[in-house]
Amino acid sequence: MILQIPILSTYMTAIREPRTTDIAQRFTENPILLPSAIAPSIPGMKVECLLNPGAFRFEGRTHLLLRVAERPEQKTGSISFPIIDANGVQRILEFDQSDPLLDLSDPRTLKYDDVEYLTTLSHLRLVSSDDGVRFHENGYPPLTGKGDLETFGIEDCRITQLGDTYYLTFTQVSTHGVGVGMRSTRDWKNFVSHGMILPAHNKDCALFPERIHGKYYTLHRPSSPTLGGNYIWIAESDDLAHWGNHRCLAHSRRGAWDSARVGAGASPIRTPDGWLEIYHGADENHRYCLGALLLDIDEPWKVLARSHAPIMEPLATYERTGFFGNVVFTNGHILDGDLLTMYYGASDSVVCGASFSIRQILQTLRESP
Repeated sequence: MILQIPILSTYMTAIREPRTTDIAQRFTENPILLPSAIAPSIPGMKVECLLNPGAFRFEGRTHLLLRVAERPEQKTGSISFPIIDANGVQRILEFDQSDPLLDLSDPRTLKYDDVEYLTTLSHLRLVSSDDGVRFHENGYPPLTGKGDLETFGIEDCRITQLGDTYYLTFTQVSTHGVGVGMRSTRDWKNFVSHGMILPAHNKDCALFPERIHGKYYTLHRPSSPTLGGNYIWIAESDDLAHWGNHRCLAHSRRGAWDSARVGAGASPIRTPDGWLEIYHGADENHRYCLGALLLDIDEPWKVLARSHAPIMEPLATYERTGFFGNVVFTNGHILDGDLLTMYYGASDSVVCGASFSIRQILQTLRESP
């Protein structure tokens, strides 16, 4: 089932710079959610960032499942961050910033004595809206990390509705690595955990919204630090739990806007021309943009077309500066006919919205060399 919501065009406007290929119509209200809009999960914590929401329709409303990144209030001269121990108890680790064993070169991670940690702990929080623009928390319980595969939290959830069940695929983070977990629900109050469905190192898992010739399909991104790279793959399954027949769809491209890594966004969209997938790509300077892949409708492991230039770039101020600047990243959208309403994280700090015409995206693919 493809999720739908009407969004009025009066909510959006374009932000343009000369000679850009960006075709996104950004919400005039952007950013639509700031970290200050979400209360910390426990006293003493601070919400540092809101990132990369999944999106879906439920009971006539638009819902976003936000990634909420928290850490304690910081003290001068030290850095502290939370983890979840193997017993499910949240603990705070603290290091002196002058310690020579501490590496703080990346704001997202730190290393101490060659052991890597995240500077924040992420969980998932549900917000809802009547108009697709103004979102509020609604009493649904947060989704948090559980067990030794989620001691550093859970992140970047994609949501796919199959029948009357919503499937959540998200990134599980721990000292064991980064893998793909899955939970499912029908009412957003009771959840079934399906464990880790794709082992480390893997992320960016987006389920197709329907079976193809009796098979389930998903996009995913295994990563290799040496031979190979951060590429988009496809896999098939009979039961959504056991995945096989893996095939590589798209490599990063040397010298291009997606030269360092690529990964799937939200669920692929069925169009008359094929399955349309909005994906993210980053270059060696960690500048994240969005592009599109077109996959064969019956044999989705076949790529029919791919964006030569990005369809969305970090142009607005809130996309260029923040916790980790020059980032637009999506894993959630709502479809209403030709109108694609996309919710995205900007600069790893705030949540925003934009709209696209499906026909216009397909036209950019026809024009790609």
